[in-house]
Amino acid sequence: MGRAFEYRKARKMKRWGNMSRTFTRLGKEITIAAKSGGTDPDNNPRLRALIQNARAENMPKDNVDRAIKRAVEKDQGEYKELTYEGYAPYGIAVMVDTATDNPTRTVANIRSYFSKLGGSLGTSGSVDFMFDRKGVFRIKPKEGVDLEELELELIDYGVDELFADESEWIIYGSYEGYGGVQKYLESNGFEIISSGFERIPADTKEVTAEQQAVLEKLIERLEDDDDVQAVWHNMKENEESAQ
Repeated sequence: MGRAFEYRKARKMKRWGNMSRTFTRLGKEITIAAKSGGTDPDNNPRLRALIQNARAENMPKDNVDRAIKRAVEKDQGEYKELTYEGYAPYGIAVMVDTATDNPTRTVANIRSYFSKLGGSLGTSGSVDFMFDRKGVFRIKPKEGVDLEELELELIDYGVDELFADESEWIIYGSYEGYGGVQKYLESNGFEIISSGFERIPADTKEVTAEQQAVLEKLIERLEDDDDVQAVWHNMKENEESAQ
């Protein structure tokens, strides 16, 4: 198994705080995808993927339809996807993906969380080099398909890891190859449960249990912000916290 597998196994896979927050964040992504690529899922692969994600999270169809509609409403503000980089206490690198209609508000909030909880907001590129951005797909196992043979097929599309996890197969590949992998899976009859992007740290940094408790306060504060879509870090979490 490779680095993405080990990181996924160790990282605390905490779901977004509650159902309404999950729907809000998915809704923003759907609106952004529909605005940039059109409102027809058949002609917009990213929108199609996000609708699959919404289905996997049991997001009501009405919520999905409203998010798509917002993309063409003239009186709706435009969301911008922005990423902020910084350091948490103990030298832990942090990346914060946001979707916001008010960047001034968002950066002020992000900066305040870092400063109040012992970290510092950095400049663009200050920690990005420590992470690889990967496309990730969760698919249902397909009868008659050998996992190793499928991985060999997908290497040409930038896939570097494929492994079984409980009742699903998980595929990691290059950010640039995301569209090609999606097209391959759809064309070959694989059922995509969900897909998206993750930032995998090149190396993780060990901390004590006490330090981890401090770091989690900052991570949780960031994740609780309505403008924040995801928080990534290079803290090595112990097995107990990953349960």
